[in-house]
Amino acid sequence: MRFTSSTSSDGVAEQSFTLDGIPGVLWTPEGATGPRPLVVLGHGGGQHKRAPGVAGPARRFVTGGGFAVVAVDAPGHGDRPQDETVARMAAENRAAMASGDEVAPRLAALHTYLARQAVPEWSAVVTAVQELDHVGAGPVGYRGLSMGCGLGLPFVAAEPRVRAAVLGLCGPLGLAGAASRITAPVLFLLQWDDAFVPREAALALFDALASPARTLHANPGNHGDVPRFETDSALHFFGRHLV
Repeated sequence: MRFTSSTSSDGVAEQSFTLDGIPGVLWTPEGATGPRPLVVLGHGGGQHKRAPGVAGPARRFVTGGGFAVVAVDAPGHGDRPQDETVARMAAENRAAMASGDEVAPRLAALHTYLARQAVPEWSAVVTAVQELDHVGAGPVGYRGLSMGCGLGLPFVAAEPRVRAAVLGLCGPLGLAGAASRITAPVLFLLQWDDAFVPREAALALFDALASPARTLHANPGNHGDVPRFETDSALHFFGRHLV
């Protein structure tokens, strides 16, 4: 792991890094020492490691819970080299959305393609970050919605260090098998009027989870209308299960 920059503001230290060509950001309490829980954040499709939906919750988890938080650019996103397959699949998805065609199978195929690379990368990032003195080998949580769920759900299923996860805005296509292997506590978010993920599909994925401690939060609104208070819901959820 090579750190490329470091800043600090409002009690939060922010360190940019690369690990085997994977660009990421680590947020920790300013002056942190000793082990602490680590939360991995997955971003949405077309976004990146510093998108508002990542950086905002990251800082809240640091200031509100004392957690360490890490996010990396998914393959073909952010500061990573363009992946021609990802670009082609994303363009096809946009065209399908514009024409009113069914997009769920296309999104599932894209997420499956990306997860093959992202899952082992995220495990390597967790290992590297936990070797740092100001993070340590504490419990791990994961939060990811939409594409962050499509990639994160197989990561949570494959990574035994993850003890709690916040997931949602995703359906079961390509994910039901992974969901059936998740026994850690899960907080699942659903947007009741989601134009991209019908509520029946989101409910089916929630039902596929094997976790005996799973909670569903359903809010009105479209795909991108997740209420801001759900960041605090996630913070309290991780506080119960990681501390």
